[in-house]
Amino acid sequence: MFNLKYKYMSTATITAADINKLRQTTGAGMMDCRKALVESDGDFEKAIDYLRKKGQKVAALRSDREAKEGVIIATTTADNKTGFIVTVACETDFVAKNADFVNFAQSIIAEAVKGNVKTLEELLAAPLDGATVADKINDQVARIGEKIQLARFERVDADGVSAYIHGAYRMGVLVGLSNNTPAVLEAGKDIAMQIAAMAPQFMNASEIPADARQKQAEIFDAQLVEEGKPEAARPKIIEGKLAKWAKEVCLLEQQSVLDPEKTVESLRASLAKELGADVTLGRFVRFQLGEGIEKPTTPDFASEVAKMAGG
Repeated sequence: MFNLKYKYMSTATITAADINKLRQTTGAGMMDCRKALVESDGDFEKAIDYLRKKGQKVAALRSDREAKEGVIIATTTADNKTGFIVTVACETDFVAKNADFVNFAQSIIAEAVKGNVKTLEELLAAPLDGATVADKINDQVARIGEKIQLARFERVDADGVSAYIHGAYRMGVLVGLSNNTPAVLEAGKDIAMQIAAMAPQFMNASEIPADARQKQAEIFDAQLVEEGKPEAARPKIIEGKLAKWAKEVCLLEQQSVLDPEKTVESLRASLAKELGADVTLGRFVRFQLGEGIEKPTTPDFASEVAKMAGG
């Protein structure tokens, strides 16, 4: 005879409907839901707590892992006066491409719009399907077994806002505009594509901070020293390099990816003249998946955007 000791739990009252209800609420797998209900003596709320604690344990174990995959979602309010953008990060591309994960990220940004959320902390505390966004993220961790986090959140408020998502949710852009007429919003989408492709850092040369300009000048000077350029000649060369650099990092001075013969500023001015109205660009935000994390290859977003636009 074997002397086996085990915890006996009656499952007579746990039905398939109970398990399915818990699955619908938490997104956890069938077996995990069944186990949670058994461990909780069929108490639904305790079962939810059991699964969330499991998610907390998984999150703690994977806290040192890199969540460099995921999705970026950008959207605007119905009146196009506020834009929201989030990065919901995970560990693997396999999870990021799953339709359920994308839908989950979209549900988060929908709550940001609904609640007029202003900060990342406020979004995490926002209600979502009877819990909070933070709770629902924890549910996803328990179900998927990966580190998942709401990595970034921003909003842009303006008289008009255009949003753009590039590729398979790997980059997103918001750009503020001086009004929200259809023509300006459509032009705003083109500008957002420009921002996605060329990653400007500033609106124009006058907005480049003195310390950023000085740092770039020092980089150019070090390069010229390495090249053996004489000291007397370097200031003039650096001046020319800074002017070229400004055209690369300032949105209005960049060449348009959709019309390389023109700058973004010239296109803006032409649209304003055509409409007979003020058309100016305001604050813009650009999120790229895995920003700050080195990868073996970097997609050529400029070529991709031009190709998508028929260029």
